[in-house]
Amino acid sequence: MRSETAPPSVPGVLTADDVLATARSIAAQQEASGAIPWFSPTHGVPGHVDAWNHVEAAMALSVAGLGAEARRAYEWLRGVQRPDGSWPAKWVLGEVTEPGGESNHAAYVAVGVWHELLTTGDEDFARRMWPAVRRAIDFTLGLQTGRGEIIWIRHESGEPSDHALLTGCSSIYQSLRCAVALAERLGEHQPDWELAADQLGHVVAAHPEAFADKSRWSMDWYYPVLGGPVRGADAARRFDEAWDTFVVPGLGCRCVSDQPWVTAAESCELVLALDASGDRDRALELFTTVQHLRHEDGSYWTGWQFENERHFPGDRSTYTAAAVILAADALADASPGSRLFKEIAGRPLGPSEASDPLACGCALVAAANRA
Repeated sequence: MRSETAPPSVPGVLTADDVLATARSIAAQQEASGAIPWFSPTHGVPGHVDAWNHVEAAMALSVAGLGAEARRAYEWLRGVQRPDGSWPAKWVLGEVTEPGGESNHAAYVAVGVWHELLTTGDEDFARRMWPAVRRAIDFTLGLQTGRGEIIWIRHESGEPSDHALLTGCSSIYQSLRCAVALAERLGEHQPDWELAADQLGHVVAAHPEAFADKSRWSMDWYYPVLGGPVRGADAARRFDEAWDTFVVPGLGCRCVSDQPWVTAAESCELVLALDASGDRDRALELFTTVQHLRHEDGSYWTGWQFENERHFPGDRSTYTAAAVILAADALADASPGSRLFKEIAGRPLGPSEASDPLACGCALVAAANRA
């Protein structure tokens, strides 16, 4: 097992001490159980916990060298997993407030465990977490349709929702690639997971009709690149088509296209997507821009409402700090997990061919075109 990593730095933007302060702002909000809420009680209102953002925060803690806090986060997550492999959509102060199980929340544990294995080299940790990963991926794939997209939630009743989300499925694509790599590393090969990932990646890239329309959200714009299904010329074209819609010069990336506020988390995820697609110049420029949301203690304001000129919604969230740290690590190529959005187990993330082109209709289209 490697020793804890030193925090990354981005010359001229953030020092290693700056990044460590940001990580400590996350740790300061971690609950005694190990859970990491969106924010500690602000104006008497507690932040909720969800598995996806909790894992992202744990990854950031590990990158910055706060390994003990990261492990507490993973142990809590392992301990509260439900028998079906899912986690509740939300907890508040340890109480479940939204019991439905979201597919992308469940799947993201694979990204976290793979990242922790890369960062620390601790295979014993990966083996301890493996049963949780396996159950989570099985839960997720239980929501995959015949065409290939993955329904976003299974409700408390056991019934799945009636639609899939582009952002969630793009994230799941990366999760499945990490799960496959972890399975291979541990000698627990899962070829069906790889086929499921191939089909999902194809549907994300080629079948917009498979997903509910959430196009006003910037995440639906950049996540197909961030998660890996879209890269190369298609990624460049995707960025260019909506850059002016979502990116506000000198401020950052909007959360939604029709509201006058930018957010640090979306901005830093866009940084990761740009960097992963090879557009480092714009990635670094955007990362530099979003530092106006940094607080003096190292935390980050969630967003800025630029018409009213005030921080909105008024909290300094852990997931925002985590996104900043992960973006800094990727730009610096610092930790062993810094290339997580570029490659998995030495294989570049990128588009995939459909494993079942008949299921999504592409085989029929190809046959008709040949006729």
